[in-house]
Amino acid sequence: MKSNSFFRSIALLAAIALAVPAFAKPIAKNINIGQAAKVGKADLKAGEYRLLIDGTKASVQLGNKTVAESEGRWEDRESKSQYDAVLLSENGQVKEVRFAGQKRVFVFSE
Repeated sequence: MKSNSFFRSIALLAAIALAVPAFAKPIAKNINIGQAAKVGKADLKAGEYRLLIDGTKASVQLGNKTVAESEGRWEDRESKSQYDAVLLSENGQVKEVRFAGQKRVFVFSE
């Protein structure tokens, strides 16, 4: 009987641990894009934007207006990034965003 209760407690703790990332705070960061780029299907000019990441959804804002949206996922890297960076593919599509002091990067789906 005690082992049943023990396993239920372990299962409950595991469920809570898995649910915690779902309640993580959204990230808001200013990013600089040094050349024309694409996020999702939107074309962006070089400039400073506000990046909002909530779970797997990323939004790019210019002023108070959302100018681009895309889905993505979080991935871990082996070492921490030394600075904030936006990585572009050969065709100007934003591939990932790195954050200074973090191993975790946001990788865009599109």
